[in-house]
Amino acid sequence: MSAQAGTGRALRARVIAAALGMNASGINRAKAGNVSVRWRTRNFDGFLITPTGVPYDVLVPADIVAVGLDGRASGRLAPSSEWPFHRDIYRARADAGAIVHAHAPFCTTLACLRRGIPAFHYMVAVAGGRDIRCAPYATFGTQALADAAVRALDGRRACLLANHGMIAFASDPERALRLAVEVESLAETYWRALQVGEPAILDDDEMDRVIAAFAVYGQPRDRSPGRP
Repeated sequence: MSAQAGTGRALRARVIAAALGMNASGINRAKAGNVSVRWRTRNFDGFLITPTGVPYDVLVPADIVAVGLDGRASGRLAPSSEWPFHRDIYRARADAGAIVHAHAPFCTTLACLRRGIPAFHYMVAVAGGRDIRCAPYATFGTQALADAAVRALDGRRACLLANHGMIAFASDPERALRLAVEVESLAETYWRALQVGEPAILDDDEMDRVIAAFAVYGQPRDRSPGRP
């Protein structure tokens, strides 16, 4: 299971680094989006998440909020308003060790068109399946949005959120951020292809071959569940 161990301070610092990385990579701007990491101790089972409404460049580890799987938060600041879908993804997916949510420009463009990302390129399989789904619209911070996100992520490690943004998860914050950047790159390429016409779509058999190949691609240490 992709639980994060270690000191809370070290994990909080990694959450901040991933949040800063979202903006530095161009997949997010200002205070939009949020980042979390699964955290378990002897007396706590839940996650650490960025606070609501605070610029990432002024965050310190003590600002990162602990939220239990029961929904109870502890810390000097309130958690991100999107904490419900973080909680429900961790509940539903043992392979989720960290989550990145960004308002990535090209992902959000497609999401505003209520379009997912089909198998126009084999790298779509990096998100774990034959396509990257777009979850139906629901108001931010609601249980309805959490439910929609969990459904869209069934068998996947990334999804779009209609009229909102995107979610990616992996075993740790660094890999979750890398996956989010990869999904945004795919969204950009797909959007550019759509300016010319509808791109050719790879069939299910080919995508299944790619998914199987990805399972043994790279160095052995990078093949544990949840690692793209």
